Amino acid sequence: MPTETMTQRERWQAVVNREAPDRIPMYYRATDEASEKLMKYLQCSTMEEICLRLHIDQNVNLAPRYKGGPVPLGEDIYGRKYELMTYENGNYRECVFHPLAEFATVAEIEAQYIWPSADWFDYSGIPAQVAAAENRVIAGGGSEPFLIYKHLRGEEQSFIDLIEHPDIVHYCLEQLYGYCYERSTRIYEAAQGRVNMTAVAEDMGAQDRLLYSRAHLETFFFPYMKRMIDLAHQAGAKVNTHSDGSIIEILPDLIEMGVDIINPIQWRCKGMERERLKREFGDQLIFEGGVDNQYTLPFGTEEEVREEVRENIRILGAGGGYIITPCHNIQVVGPAENVVAMFDEGYEAGWA
Repeated sequence: MPTETMTQRERWQAVVNREAPDRIPMYYRATDEASEKLMKYLQCSTMEEICLRLHIDQNVNLAPRYKGGPVPLGEDIYGRKYELMTYENGNYRECVFHPLAEFATVAEIEAQYIWPSADWFDYSGIPAQVAAAENRVIAGGGSEPFLIYKHLRGEEQSFIDLIEHPDIVHYCLEQLYGYCYERSTRIYEAAQGRVNMTAVAEDMGAQDRLLYSRAHLETFFFPYMKRMIDLAHQAGAKVNTHSDGSIIEILPDLIEMGVDIINPIQWRCKGMERERLKREFGDQLIFEGGVDNQYTLPFGTEEEVREEVRENIRILGAGGGYIITPCHNIQVVGPAENVVAMFDEGYEAGWA
């Protein structure tokens, strides 16, 4: 096996700058239960040991310290309430109370709801977090406000609002993006130009089509995302945009807005064939993801996992521009052997 000649940050920077890395970077995404299962299988006591064993590259996410008022148990700073929902052997924390659900006008929201503020956080610890990152990729800032909006209004009502209450959507997104913009600005300033990557995300795709009409995307999503993308670039950070599903139709829009990296490459979704993505957009986007979490990782054989990793490297990695990671959080329902197979094959086949 060749010897690594780059640090984790150098490896990632080589890929996003379209230079040759020593090997393809690999990242890990999983639920807590899946991670515990993997640790037990590999007889490791920490995720740090797992990452060393499987040659997983790690990011450091900069986080200012909350200094605002007390937050009730089970809530967050937006007033959303959560409960753990159980599935098979795992849990997901789901929003069960939507604090803006009963409001009918912008005036009512303005009068009765308090929006989070960037002032509620202390950014003085950011420089120490940067220093502690050593040679890892430093991530910080970013946004995904429509996800928050759906929790504030309720999933069904948030879609109705796009047609029946566009004024409420615009008002709330102005508040949410304004908060993200100011918080990100302060993180960038505290990090003094050391942020490598910012996530500007929104889930815009279903399995076979877009979740929203083009008109709604152009009205409620793209302008706000562009503002965040420009801010990140001004701070010297690359922009990683996460969107599940079939988003082939809007990839040219994301490229025009300045997106650098697209994640998670759900290639089983309609129109998201790997060959097409590489052929049409491979010179404009870095691809991150592509290891299928709908069939291959949870239900496939170890050899199917290894074959898929090799195919991803062959197709998405042709000429560079590819980062290996699963296309969603690894779930506890799948075997730990498949997770090991994914990273072992990525390490064995991913050398330049």
